[in-house]
Amino acid sequence: MTSDEIEGEKLRPVHALQTAIARWLARAVPVAVAALMCASAALNAAPLRIVAIGASNTHGFYVGNEGAYPAQLQALLRAKGIDAQVTNAGVPLETTGMMLRRIDKDVPEGTDIVILEPGGNDRRFLVPPQWRAANIAEMERRLRARSINVIVYDEWIPLRYRTLDFIHLTHEGHAMIAAALLPRVMEILDRRRSEVPPRRNASRPAPTR
Repeated sequence: MTSDEIEGEKLRPVHALQTAIARWLARAVPVAVAALMCASAALNAAPLRIVAIGASNTHGFYVGNEGAYPAQLQALLRAKGIDAQVTNAGVPLETTGMMLRRIDKDVPEGTDIVILEPGGNDRRFLVPPQWRAANIAEMERRLRARSINVIVYDEWIPLRYRTLDFIHLTHEGHAMIAAALLPRVMEILDRRRSEVPPRRNASRPAPTR
């Protein structure tokens, strides 16, 4: 054999290995890309499931469920093209202790976000502030342990958004809360999207370093 033939025989296993690797990559890379695309599509296609926990104002006292902030928030999200399902789990006259007792039952598996609106019944029923704070913290802890995002809405609401009893909210008051909650929900959505690896545009070459 000539020296070229001998050298060719030596390189033949290397060429065979290179060919095998190339074939494996040709199969594996499209599968990986397809899996990432499916994960991204699933995240964008799945409905956003939100549960609103609270008392009479969450429930919609005076305005009904359809006028309460959970329904108004759902409408705002859907106007943005987001398939949102906002469940109203408000119960009139409840304190935070009562909400805590039902939080596990009323927030089903698969919930993405819980909006907790603790309200003012604790103060009206003379529940100590430290108990109220502890109940809210425990609800947050339980939900986050289930990988559920929590938004606590415990803001002071101007009297112009309240009815004549100075307790319950008008339709405009509910609209104000829905508008305030919208960017907080969108922030969570943006964070979720950023956790999915972006799809690279095949028409653009990857930048060289």
